[in-house]
Amino acid sequence: MIRLNLVLLMAVLASAFYLVHTQYESRRLYTALDRAQAQSRKIDAEHEQLQVQKQAQATSARVQLIATRRLQMRPVNPAITEYVTLYAPQAPGLAPDQGGRP
Repeated sequence: MIRLNLVLLMAVLASAFYLVHTQYESRRLYTALDRAQAQSRKIDAEHEQLQVQKQAQATSARVQLIATRRLQMRPVNPAITEYVTLYAPQAPGLAPDQGGRP
């Protein structure tokens, strides 16, 4: 009878320790989850702020300003436009109207 009581006492103690450990782990995991959710909300807010900044940086007026001031670009003008043509050398013995193609 004493053995049975000792076995049952050990089972109750083991169960109690396991219950305490499980509650501790549950609280620890809940705290970690809460921290992760707070960080997620912070990152989402930062992402939205960066999207707004990105849209502000990509306005056509700002791009035009940077193109003219920093890159010294100017609007297209037929008077200053240069056209590049590809010149294919002719193979010897071909007529000029064949354009160097066999």
